[in-house]
Amino acid sequence: MAGFFSPTTLEQIRAASDIVDIIGSYVPLKKNGANFTALCPFHKEKSPSFNVNPHKQIFHCFGCHKGGDVFSFVKEYENLTFPEAVKRLADRAKIPLEFDNNPAAQESRDIKGKLLEIHEGITLRWQNALANEAGGQLARDYLAKRGVSAEAIKLFRLGAAPELWDDTVNWTKSKGYDQELVEKAGLIIKKEGGDRFYDRFRGRLMFPICDEQGRVIGFSGRVLSGDEKTAKYVNSPETPIFTKSKVFFGLDKSKRALLDAGFAIICEGQLDLIACFMAGVQNVVAPQGTAFTDQHARILKRYVERIVLCFDSDNAGQSATMRSLDTLLTSGPDLFVQVRDKKSSYVGRHSQKTIYDLLPSGLSISVAIIPAPHDPDSYIREFGVDAFHALVSSALGFFDFLLERLCKTNDATSDLGRRKIVEAMHEAVQKTGNAVLLDKYAQKTAGRLGVSADAVRVEFKKTSRAQPVVADEADVEVPFDSLEVERPSAHEFWLLKLLFLHEELAGWAAANLDPNWIQNASARQIVTARLAVEEHQTWTSLGGFLDECESAEQRNLITEAATEERPIKDQAVQLADVALKLRNLFIDRQMLAAAQQINHPETDDVTRDNLLRQQQELRVLKRQPLALG
Repeated sequence: MAGFFSPTTLEQIRAASDIVDIIGSYVPLKKNGANFTALCPFHKEKSPSFNVNPHKQIFHCFGCHKGGDVFSFVKEYENLTFPEAVKRLADRAKIPLEFDNNPAAQESRDIKGKLLEIHEGITLRWQNALANEAGGQLARDYLAKRGVSAEAIKLFRLGAAPELWDDTVNWTKSKGYDQELVEKAGLIIKKEGGDRFYDRFRGRLMFPICDEQGRVIGFSGRVLSGDEKTAKYVNSPETPIFTKSKVFFGLDKSKRALLDAGFAIICEGQLDLIACFMAGVQNVVAPQGTAFTDQHARILKRYVERIVLCFDSDNAGQSATMRSLDTLLTSGPDLFVQVRDKKSSYVGRHSQKTIYDLLPSGLSISVAIIPAPHDPDSYIREFGVDAFHALVSSALGFFDFLLERLCKTNDATSDLGRRKIVEAMHEAVQKTGNAVLLDKYAQKTAGRLGVSADAVRVEFKKTSRAQPVVADEADVEVPFDSLEVERPSAHEFWLLKLLFLHEELAGWAAANLDPNWIQNASARQIVTARLAVEEHQTWTSLGGFLDECESAEQRNLITEAATEERPIKDQAVQLADVALKLRNLFIDRQMLAAAQQINHPETDDVTRDNLLRQQQELRVLKRQPLALG
């Protein structure tokens, strides 16, 4: 996680970035004993459970269990990568960054820096062409026809690529850029069999594509004239700074609105997004020149818990909706994050009155149907933003949309049509691995076709494949513990508390405690790493240790243990007592396993005698104390 920077650099930045000052610049903090508290910025709550510990320089929310150091907070709050968070804090502290001496990494950073520079420059060039040059008149007329305001043109930095074969070639040459590098940027193309270049974008309305920090990393160009064989849109190819499957158009401008709204509206094109955004519907993004991917789902999961697909009403738009379904159904279960409690059916950052289909991607999915022949842009222009809001509010759950579409595209009155509908519904819903959804949509499909639910259930079972249940329908109450990450035991958590609140105890623990005694995997990994640091004498600070943790789950456990400081008398005695209990529980588990094997009918006499001898040795070991000194 922290390998991009040297430990010395990270410690210098951390020391110059007081966590109370940093977090206090984002959310109002209130002194509460030794700590500071606030309403958590990462989930909705009415009473503060977010704690900042100035002594340990960490934060932890006891509601959503997020925790970490100053780098973690900036990374989470701003939705940055770890290196970007470090740079943000380094700039704030006016500390120049010195990267680890890695020539390959330095070369990669230099190339990316140059590509960003070229993209920014050509964006300005095309903005000027749109605003001031005669060649931009066609683009200006098109934008006026589409009702795109001057404010929108400026905000989204729209431009016009001249109808010339060498405008970009000549501009980059005038700026001294190597043409091979400009080709790597995706702006020009080398002629086959020669060493000359020509422009990729010619005579097009240009939409700059930005990363989440607002830096231009690619372009999408819409044709304004030409024959029918000309592609309507030409997009930047994959480059060192641009990967289509990882980019949303407009996310740099809409990310705060996504967090505030709690759901994302996904449009098909740039003009749809611009129309929504300028009308005040700002929680909107658009996949860029590619189908909706599992990487897109991962990006959105950082911001929202629900998405509304709002593609065009034509066949292409509806096909895009169906492709998105397949991606969202097959996205890995590691994306599944949901919070429940034992009293309510669903608790999230923004709970919704309407229940939507919850898919393995971890996102609740619904579909807003734009009446033909409209797309979101034309619908807003003709009927207004309130009507669009109403469409989004009445969006169908994904499988309800699918059932309606199947019934429209197949003859539901014929035997063949009904069979196709049942097979397609089963094929889609069974991908969730969710028995509740399967039964629910067996009933809905039966009702839509006018047949018995039992008959559809039978058909569903004919081709069912056993799959693990990764999610339950949001209106079905399930035990909290069945969804929550397994917690350490009370003794294991108390051990973490002692080790991270009282660093002086780590020496005794390294000499006397076996991490294998710890049953919870995350707690065991944490203790193993802490004892290794103690053995090698490489401890610098709690923040430095957090930087090296393998997962957010581990960091959250550590900050939870270290944030709530309670007076602890005789810490060394308490540590020895906790270690002894953990050891004895470990011995008990070994004895139980031995007893089960002894009683197994296939265990031979020799093995049984060895196991009985092992049990006796374990009983003797259990009576032995742990040393205090």
